[in-house]
Amino acid sequence: MPRFEYAPAPESRSVVTIEPSYGLYVDGEFTRPRSLFDTVNPADESVLAQVSQAGPKDVDRAVAAARRAFEGPWGRLSGAERGKYLFRIARILQERAREFAVLETLDNGKPIKETRDVDVPIAAAHFFYHAGWADKLEYASLGEPGAGPVRPHGVVAQVIPWNFPLLMLAWKVAPALATGNTVVLKPAETTPLSALLFAQVCEQAELPAGVVNILTGDGRVGQALVEHPDVDKIAFTGSTEVGRSIARSIAGSRKKATLELGGKAANIVFDDAPVDQAVEAIVSGIFFNQGQVCCAGSRLLVQENVHDEVVARLKRRLGTLRVGDPMDKNTDLGAINSKAQLERITGLVEAGVAEGAERWSPECTLPGKGYWFPPTVLTGVAQTHRVATEEIFGPVLSVLTFRTPAEAVAKANNTAYGLSAGVWTEKGSRILWMADRLRAGVVWANTFNRFDPTSPFGGYKESGYGREGGRHGLEAYVTTAAAPTGALSTTGATR
Repeated sequence: MPRFEYAPAPESRSVVTIEPSYGLYVDGEFTRPRSLFDTVNPADESVLAQVSQAGPKDVDRAVAAARRAFEGPWGRLSGAERGKYLFRIARILQERAREFAVLETLDNGKPIKETRDVDVPIAAAHFFYHAGWADKLEYASLGEPGAGPVRPHGVVAQVIPWNFPLLMLAWKVAPALATGNTVVLKPAETTPLSALLFAQVCEQAELPAGVVNILTGDGRVGQALVEHPDVDKIAFTGSTEVGRSIARSIAGSRKKATLELGGKAANIVFDDAPVDQAVEAIVSGIFFNQGQVCCAGSRLLVQENVHDEVVARLKRRLGTLRVGDPMDKNTDLGAINSKAQLERITGLVEAGVAEGAERWSPECTLPGKGYWFPPTVLTGVAQTHRVATEEIFGPVLSVLTFRTPAEAVAKANNTAYGLSAGVWTEKGSRILWMADRLRAGVVWANTFNRFDPTSPFGGYKESGYGREGGRHGLEAYVTTAAAPTGALSTTGATR
């Protein structure tokens, strides 16, 4: 079969303006930039901008601003009025979609076709979806039956990761605002620019001052937010190690938390599965966003009698992937987000080979600058290998085999994580049987990594607790506990 040659098709950087430096966004305005650090383009290691490192006093100011907004103008709004702001934000995200897509690709390293076709559209969809809930919370069956009307927690601290900066922002900010909370958001240190552009969206939407505050910086900022005495709820997406630290920090306090943590998802292929369709989903399940996805299908479990066929077709398909400039619309795999993440991926793959796994990558020329790792398949993997148990968070697929459905379930569940799984078979009864036994928050049937704002997402075990998205995701942002004097309900009435 002839190989198609593609001419470069780069997206223009001119559609987005990147300032030389950025301050923090607190109480409806940007502060003067200070204590600056660089944010770089992982594809070529060039400095994109300098961003402010928030300190303890900045955290105090942001939380105080969020509290004033909650007890003031935002708390007095009806659900219908809050919904109008969310609709407005969603429309602005759509109107500025190309701008956000380019900025996300430059700061994160993922291909422009992913930010353009996935990240930005779904982010806007989350604001549209939650705007519709804002005036219907009393009909959402939230809280315990008979517990009375729900109300917002108050000030919510949200800490998001670097793999989906804008999308994770939308996952968290949209339900928080829809339910009447105010927000202090901390983006990841390596990908702060889309959150700072979102601050401009808040200004454009004329969101009341203090409703959304954005603090950039390293992990010390997130820790200060988690420990702040005037924060009512924590929403965190990131590593299991940090999630454990947050859980320990708030134990015994009045603070609530939702934690969406790591994963080591099993993508299970039976011998009656449509192989070509499954291979496409295997590729997107682990190589989308360079495998830097918490629910990536990083463990491929293939029924033993079709193992060779599936692996052969998978390798043939990987030979067609294009690795290179993320701004090129033809690129399938972009850059790893940071040098530290690249070193982790490299170390784990080397450990897998040392333990007996066989490594294979298609022929591809990696750029000379930036952080790059080729799409990689590891076969001959055993259950005890580190590459089968630890989250690699990179474009690396570990292949294992099974003989019976029971063995597939046992191997899939043999992990500390429980975020997602996939099942490939033409038998509906087998899909239901497997889904009932897999300890995963999301089980996809004959597909993988499909998301919708109406569907809840979250995990079990060391993948965290709580759900985001859908009606279930609203529950994390409301309470039926007795409100303190002067607190406001979700409809804006004083209780």
